[in-house]
Amino acid sequence: MRNLIFLWYLYLAFVLRIEALTFHRTDQHTERISGSAGDVLEDNPVGRLKVFVYELPSKYNIKKVQRDSRCLNHMFAAEIYMHRFLLSSPVRTLNPEEADWFYTPVYTTCEYLTPHGHPLPFNSPRMMRSAIQLIASSWPYWNRTQGADHFFIVPHDFGACFHFQEAKAIERGILPLLQHSTLVQTFGQRNHVCLKDGSITIPPYAPPQKIQSHLIPPDTPRSIFVYFRGLFYDSRNDPEGGYYARGARAAVWENFKDNPLFDISTDHPTTYYEDMQRAIFCLCPLGWAPWSPRLVEAVVFGCIPVIIADDIILPFADAIPWEDIGLFVAEKDVPYLDNILTSVPPEEILRKQRLLVNPSMKQAMLFLQPAQPGDAFHQILNGLARKLPHHRKSIYRDNVLNWTAGPVGDVKPW
Repeated sequence: MRNLIFLWYLYLAFVLRIEALTFHRTDQHTERISGSAGDVLEDNPVGRLKVFVYELPSKYNIKKVQRDSRCLNHMFAAEIYMHRFLLSSPVRTLNPEEADWFYTPVYTTCEYLTPHGHPLPFNSPRMMRSAIQLIASSWPYWNRTQGADHFFIVPHDFGACFHFQEAKAIERGILPLLQHSTLVQTFGQRNHVCLKDGSITIPPYAPPQKIQSHLIPPDTPRSIFVYFRGLFYDSRNDPEGGYYARGARAAVWENFKDNPLFDISTDHPTTYYEDMQRAIFCLCPLGWAPWSPRLVEAVVFGCIPVIIADDIILPFADAIPWEDIGLFVAEKDVPYLDNILTSVPPEEILRKQRLLVNPSMKQAMLFLQPAQPGDAFHQILNGLARKLPHHRKSIYRDNVLNWTAGPVGDVKPW
């Protein structure tokens, strides 16, 4: 059986190599994203909306970074870079009376970081509540709509539920004060307590300079069939097993650790980015949350993302044709991954790779510095522009926010 698998893989690698050479000899023709997705991807938001940025005391943002600069590089850093981008963006207005949207720059993922650099969001609801109380008491615009024309960046594992464990995030729920506002968040899962209607799902932050510094020649053969580096178990937070990643990562390891087609390990080599560029398929399983930076890395490095996260809502889904560029595998089907992936016809693999070469798609997944047209910053603005005009519904006058709602610990002063 192993010999048959190996021979099949050699055949596939040969076919893909021949096609890749042809592809690169023809001026690296890329396949344009078809239909409305391609148009949305290339939209220019400038001139379609104006954003007023509240000037908050530095304790809510800048001082957090000064105290611990690690939050500039973790996967939750979109809240920092979006603030910096907006301060110099042509969509910014200094006149709140002409604003379409209001932005409150609060760095909740910088409040407290573990020794490993991961944010603990336990104080985030109090921090966010404090910021909202400040803008509501200092400016008239929050009270005018109960926050309906305000947006917040909440890049935690489960967004504005502010917890990294799903059960506890569900128990806490979205911060009640944010129920009318638009949430811009990395978390996206259908029919979930922590995703409210109208939210904008964005990619996690991946350092663009670091990614670009690891690019290898585009005609490098993809000699790895399936690639994954990361945890399969989280013995510290899930000592009994089965809860972390809903068992999907454990199933990958238990079924394929000895399979020669699967290059999987908990090691994180210095050649990680280069290895992804040598791989055909990159596994993107859920962890504590359904999303991870592997989605960004796979797209940028042209590795077909194998998405294992039931009911996930992917970043910028109206602009990026995830069904065309990726492969979706149900969590229950992980034990059959080898059969599923070896059954994908070479011509389908090649089409996905041609789409992944499209520079517009790569750009949309990155928070570039300096910002570039079509990048993740602009895709967020596109999402906000498409929600205009606001519907000034009486529901916001009648459904007044309850400032004392939520867990007792969350309403304590910050």
